[in-house]
Amino acid sequence: MTYREEERITHTEEEVAPAHGHAVATREVSYRSSPGAMVERLLLFIFGLIIGLIVLRIILLLVAAREGNDLVSFIYNISEIFVAPFRGILGRNEIASGASELDVAAVVAVVGWFVISLVVFGVLRIFRPSSTA
Repeated sequence: MTYREEERITHTEEEVAPAHGHAVATREVSYRSSPGAMVERLLLFIFGLIIGLIVLRIILLLVAAREGNDLVSFIYNISEIFVAPFRGILGRNEIASGASELDVAAVVAVVGWFVISLVVFGVLRIFRPSSTA
């Protein structure tokens, strides 16, 4: 994420320092993020949030969190939106052991969303303007 717009401001002072006998020049360089960097940061946040929700879902299912709890139910419902496209890719969607279960579809979804994020960032970087030195 090296999108940057560089703005250089150079000031030259015409005063001569009496002790040294030469002109003094100062240079200020300021950087600000370009719109492309802001888009990358926003997408990074969104993909991180999606993957984080799915990982939280996996953990809650492994510890057999009670679905009657509002927070647990909320996390299950929201994360299901992002896991649903990956259901059925493998032969089993979940592996149960006692009260806890491993949501295999959610594990596949984490990998899938990670790969999707890599593709999106790859495409964005292809169209990134080259920096000039």
